[in-house]
Amino acid sequence: MTDTLSTNGERKVPTYTEAILFRLKSSLLQLRRAVLDFSNPELRRAKFDTKLSGSPVLADSVTKLWSESDPGERHLVAGKIQNLRLAANRLNGLEVEPGQIFSFWRQMGRATRFRRFVAGRELREGCIIPSIGGGLCQISNALYDAALRSGFEIVERHAHSEVIPGSLAEESRDATVFWNYVDLRFRSSRPFRIEAEMDADDLIVRFRGDRTEKKDLRPLKPIAAQNGGPNNCLTCGANDCFRAAKPSGNNNFFGRTAYLVDEFSAEFDAYIQKERVGSDVLLLPLDGARLKKANYAWTTAGFAKIHQSLPVTVHRSYRSRRLAAQGAKRQLNLLDMYERLAASYAKRLKFDVLHIVVQQNLLPFLWRSGDLGGRTFDVLMNALPMSELQKRLDLAYSLHPESKTLADFRADESLVAAESEALKRARKIITPHTGIASLFGDRAVPLDWKMTGARERTRPKNKKPRIVLPSSTVGRKGCYELREAICGVDVTIVTLGGDIEGSEFWRGYDVERGGQNWMDRADVVVLPAFVEHRPGRLLQAAAAGIPVIASTACGVEGVDGIETLDWGDVEGLRAAIKRKLVNAEVRL
Repeated sequence: MTDTLSTNGERKVPTYTEAILFRLKSSLLQLRRAVLDFSNPELRRAKFDTKLSGSPVLADSVTKLWSESDPGERHLVAGKIQNLRLAANRLNGLEVEPGQIFSFWRQMGRATRFRRFVAGRELREGCIIPSIGGGLCQISNALYDAALRSGFEIVERHAHSEVIPGSLAEESRDATVFWNYVDLRFRSSRPFRIEAEMDADDLIVRFRGDRTEKKDLRPLKPIAAQNGGPNNCLTCGANDCFRAAKPSGNNNFFGRTAYLVDEFSAEFDAYIQKERVGSDVLLLPLDGARLKKANYAWTTAGFAKIHQSLPVTVHRSYRSRRLAAQGAKRQLNLLDMYERLAASYAKRLKFDVLHIVVQQNLLPFLWRSGDLGGRTFDVLMNALPMSELQKRLDLAYSLHPESKTLADFRADESLVAAESEALKRARKIITPHTGIASLFGDRAVPLDWKMTGARERTRPKNKKPRIVLPSSTVGRKGCYELREAICGVDVTIVTLGGDIEGSEFWRGYDVERGGQNWMDRADVVVLPAFVEHRPGRLLQAAAAGIPVIASTACGVEGVDGIETLDWGDVEGLRAAIKRKLVNAEVRL
């Protein structure tokens, strides 16, 4: 990479001839490097592992993603961030063996459109130009900076031909790369781990390992940018240059929001239609009747693009039908399908999508893949965080160790950690569930529940009180607490699902299996759940004027007609049931 200053100090305008010569020379150098690397036994790709994930931090390097202020550059900066996003995903979690040479290009591979790289900012021959894969020097700079701070041996490093103001080049801690002969290579006598991630503002590169090498603490001589820094093809005004690029005029479609939705929810539907603008993108699965209403509503809502992931969702539906309604196999199947759907959506996210509103079940997979890096994001949340969910299940199991369901599945620790970290970084948590909203303080955006299915009903004339449990007989729904609370009370229990805790669970109790007309027979609806994410039946009952008792875990605090109490509170539940039946003038 050569400078383009003339003998009188003025910049020369590149010509086609010079560009052709550059291409020929670089092709020969690339061929030569490929031959040399093929015969070099020290060069091999590092592997992803977790052995060193808990090791001390040797060094880290943090650099800004949006350091350019010219509005005309924003498409190229967004392209740069997309390229860094892909690069970070290929580096994050690599563990390098002692003495192994880390090679940037050996690990990264060539940046091509086929591999989802886009046009970004590249410094070439003294000018910043649009180039596929442009901007990767930011991560090579960070790697070199961290390697220096860690005391590693630098095998190969090349400085930039120009100093960009505000970059690591000003501190002589830069390392330019150009496929494949301008490389960054270093090694350590001890194993080390590379972590590379992005938040909405910064690129973070971190090394972990045992600190045995002596760090090079010598101050490096600062280098000032010459002539105000390199030319920029978007702003230099050299219209006679063949590389001259015009700023994108498609400004209306820059900085779009993508909505990543897995299933229809009346509450989330209302929120999306209120917040979206015409250039936004909606990604949703095609899942039969369950989404017909959503597809119609969203299609007519004026979104720029609506993508549907048919193969993933059809495969999920087919596999789900073959599994039991409860158990580890079903949960593992759901997680596998969520991961597939998240990967399908990620491929459809363009570089100018700078904000994402994502449904919670897709969140940990998109975070782990790095597709949320360099973007802000909000979460459409209709379930407890996995960490909190599993704590509650553990508590319920400690109370009822005889349960067949309370301990049948726990998610992988790494997935739980990924969701927890992503939730920490989320800008907003959007939910109608009051229990979930209470976990996130000021970041929570509470939505109103949609009271669907309301209808008039006449008060039932039951021979004895009927208490409806609007779920299957399963431990997390509080069936043990309900059974204890009504012990000795002459009532009929109506369940709306199978006896998953066992056919003998309700032995000695008067039990009926409910049907479509369960609300016509209900004197009171009770759900003392430890975990409840879909309180639709509670809302239907309340809208119909049926007395409802629910735990705070059901997320319906403040809804008219619903009395809430703490989950696990048997005595409080017993008193509330008796009070509701008396108030409803039902004879006990």
